[in-house]
Amino acid sequence: MSGDLQHPDRDPNRRQLVAQAQEPFGAILSCIDSRVPPELLFDTGLGDLYVMRTGGEAVGPVVTGSVEYGPMTSGTPLIVVLGHQRCGAVEAAYKSIRDGKPLPGNLQAIVKALQPAYEQAVREGGADPVETMARAQVKLTATDLRSNQDLAPLVGKGTLAVVGAYYSLDTGKVEVLAGAPS
Repeated sequence: MSGDLQHPDRDPNRRQLVAQAQEPFGAILSCIDSRVPPELLFDTGLGDLYVMRTGGEAVGPVVTGSVEYGPMTSGTPLIVVLGHQRCGAVEAAYKSIRDGKPLPGNLQAIVKALQPAYEQAVREGGADPVETMARAQVKLTATDLRSNQDLAPLVGKGTLAVVGAYYSLDTGKVEVLAGAPS
């Protein structure tokens, strides 16, 4: 938030260190939005994070498998589902569902994946239904991952935390919405 970036682990020495193996400390599932690159937002370097990016943090089997990879193969202790302010994918899905107008091509798969968040946002109401839906999507996805048959045992043992978070484009602040370890 302060702009005091350290830019760690981005030099040739780090590249050489992680060239043969990796042990990222976290996995981030975030949006494809060009304004929300997790490596830059969290000021990390080479080998620090597994990063998966989909429209509106939409998940399916391949994405879920990708998120599972770190915790299940190398003990990565943290998964963060990172939504953000003014998400275009969430807004497009919201309008598509609300207006009953399918989006073209495979964009409709994103709409379908975000349907539960839309339904929750409608139930919750609020001044800005798209922002409500974006936050709902983060919480629902984090909850689904936390209770996933393969990740739940790791969460239960305390070796994995699955956190839902929300990034403000205006301030640069990341707000934890759900799942913060105690």
